[in-house]
Amino acid sequence: MTNVTYKYATVLVAIQNLRNEGYNVDFNLEENCLICGDNKYTIDDFEIEQVYRYEGESNPSDEATVYGIASKDGLKGILVTAYGAYTDSMSTAMLRKLALKND
Repeated sequence: MTNVTYKYATVLVAIQNLRNEGYNVDFNLEENCLICGDNKYTIDDFEIEQVYRYEGESNPSDEATVYGIASKDGLKGILVTAYGAYTDSMSTAMLRKLALKND
């Protein structure tokens, strides 16, 4: 992971700025991979380049994370996850890849 930052005020602003930086497709989580259209990407097929985490002021369910992702086949896109939305069906390896690290 290249960049962990919290510099944008809202999720919408983070998405708009990532779009301006060329992250033009939308990724979604499906079981143990990311999907974009008909393409599926396992944990070895993409890198997380940017991460923006937003915490709800009074409710943990208001938390979200915005990822700037680059696939090995050249797609750059965005994944937005809500607090706990993906944890039940994801593999341990995928959860580790998506986890924020304080290195």
